[in-house]
Amino acid sequence: MCAAARRFGSAIGSTRALTTTTTRQLHHARRLLCALQDHIRDTLLATRRKRSASSFTKIAAVTAADTIYEIDRISEAAILAWFDAHWPRAWPVELVMEGLEDSEAGTFPRGTPVAKTLFKCILDPIDGTRGLMYDKRSAWILAALAPQRGPKNHLGDLVVAAMTELPTSKQWRADQLSGVRGEGRVLAEAINVLDGSRQRFAARPSRARDFQHGFASLARFFPEGKALTAQIEEALWQGLYGHNANRSPLIFDDQYIASGGQIYELLVGHDRMLGDLRPLVFAKLGLRTALACHPYDLCTAFLLAEAGGVVEAPDGKPLRAPLDTTSSVAWMGYANPHLARAVRPVLKRLIAKFL
Repeated sequence: MCAAARRFGSAIGSTRALTTTTTRQLHHARRLLCALQDHIRDTLLATRRKRSASSFTKIAAVTAADTIYEIDRISEAAILAWFDAHWPRAWPVELVMEGLEDSEAGTFPRGTPVAKTLFKCILDPIDGTRGLMYDKRSAWILAALAPQRGPKNHLGDLVVAAMTELPTSKQWRADQLSGVRGEGRVLAEAINVLDGSRQRFAARPSRARDFQHGFASLARFFPEGKALTAQIEEALWQGLYGHNANRSPLIFDDQYIASGGQIYELLVGHDRMLGDLRPLVFAKLGLRTALACHPYDLCTAFLLAEAGGVVEAPDGKPLRAPLDTTSSVAWMGYANPHLARAVRPVLKRLIAKFL
């Protein structure tokens, strides 16, 4: 029995934590997260059909974690209503999401003290807001569940995760991936948003043993820190392959402004390496900015490891960021262990040199 089942069984006080009962409960939790995300997706798509796209781009608020656009607000009421109606009362849960900080408004059943909850659900209703609100590229709904450990909870505690695509207006297909930590597999479905039909597909990271003629990059979405990040990335490729003067490009770059979207690109074999050093770069430059990856952006990252990839801190250690809405997280993701082993020593030297 996987460690996730033992932790889940312990949280619910089960004396049968190592039985198939707990495995069924884990997958029930996984299906609940998928159903929640189906509801959020359908709510957003229905709203988009009724409203002008320009209304989504209005700034609704600026928080300690991020800028909140009007499109972000649409899903909040739907999420709270769904938890009221569908979350099992026997599994009291704390919801960690922007807008619910420092409040017990996000516990279900409503009014449950956080100390009395069994689980913590961390949720990003729209990861990739900027691309979706201009109808450029899909965003993602991200959610994961951990046994409640209060402020001690970190990314390594998450045992169930699901991620669902929010498609652009011209797409008929939206993918959904989910899984349980320790099972060594990811369940992936392609959903036809026109008729609701679903079809399984295989999520397989690339098995390439080098980066040549493949997609790989470091996040440099915004002007802040872009020059230093690009300098580090250029030095990384030179360290791995030497100078590339007068030759066709060996490495392709794709800046997907969504951490969940980046994990997806690795999961399905599109990209071979993606990483985000922004917290380290910002610290080096003395920049005070919230434009960084947060724990809710990476709550589904362990699915990459379940599919055979690698996700870790830039120094090669496990990700252990707290399950909150404000901590900045630096991370690296690789399609397979061979690529991770190739990059780690070079990246370690570059971090020591530049950061």
